[in-house]
Amino acid sequence: MGGGSNPRMDNTAQPHVVQLFTNPGAGKGRSRRVEALAAAFEAEGARVVRSVSAHEPPAIAPDATHVCVAAGDGTVRHVAGAVLRSGRELRMSVYPAGTINLLAREAGYTGDPREFARLALAAEESRPHYPVALGDGHFLACAGVGPDSLAVAEVSPDLKRSLGRLAYALAVVRLLVHWPRHPITLRADGRQIDCEAFYVAKGRYYAGPWTLAPEARVSHPTMHVVALRRARRRDYLRFIATIAAHRDPAGLATVDSFTCATLTAEAAVPLPLQADGDIVGALPATLSLSKTPLTFS
Repeated sequence: MGGGSNPRMDNTAQPHVVQLFTNPGAGKGRSRRVEALAAAFEAEGARVVRSVSAHEPPAIAPDATHVCVAAGDGTVRHVAGAVLRSGRELRMSVYPAGTINLLAREAGYTGDPREFARLALAAEESRPHYPVALGDGHFLACAGVGPDSLAVAEVSPDLKRSLGRLAYALAVVRLLVHWPRHPITLRADGRQIDCEAFYVAKGRYYAGPWTLAPEARVSHPTMHVVALRRARRRDYLRFIATIAAHRDPAGLATVDSFTCATLTAEAAVPLPLQADGDIVGALPATLSLSKTPLTFS
């Protein structure tokens, strides 16, 4: 987030209309933070339009000049899709108020409401973000099929709200008892890769402060693919241990790593596909880098 002049100091500037999206399933603590954020935007001279993003596709207010999402990456994905569908060049920002905020982490957004509002509205420099088209929607941080997606598919919304990240960890532990392995075929740039799990990193971070592909950035017009040719228990645990140690998993003997703009994935069974922490579909699927970037403060 860059710096700039305070909009209240420029009498010729039109006042900002901030459409503030929240997740109705957020806890009370998060609700208080969102209220403080709305007050901070108003203190900066903006008018705040409150909206929620739940199960239905959100709508972008016709008079919005800035879209802020105070929720997790899954909610950001829904709102960003609505911005893309609107065809308007709206600047966005992400206030870290969700279970996992990979996008906020990569952008370096502050959790202080007053500082966040000041920087979001005064930013002179913008950051491009190239999302990935997937079915009728898009994802912004990461996607994958394998043990992770099978675990995410087992986590109920209620459990996610009550336990947060711990809900995913418990799901993976349960999965270790009955470990499924399914062959997956990937195709990209005329090349075929046979694997048992794969991940697509659009941004730098994955599941917190870790990374699947050190060179991946949301501002780069490319996708980084990490494929596990074998995904036995020991292969997967070694893969996770490598990431937890902040080492590049591309160095593992069972991993194939490459970049592309379009990726197709097929399997004999409809394996669940997770993106930005939510199940968004199943294989077969085609993932294509968007040529039109979103703009973030």
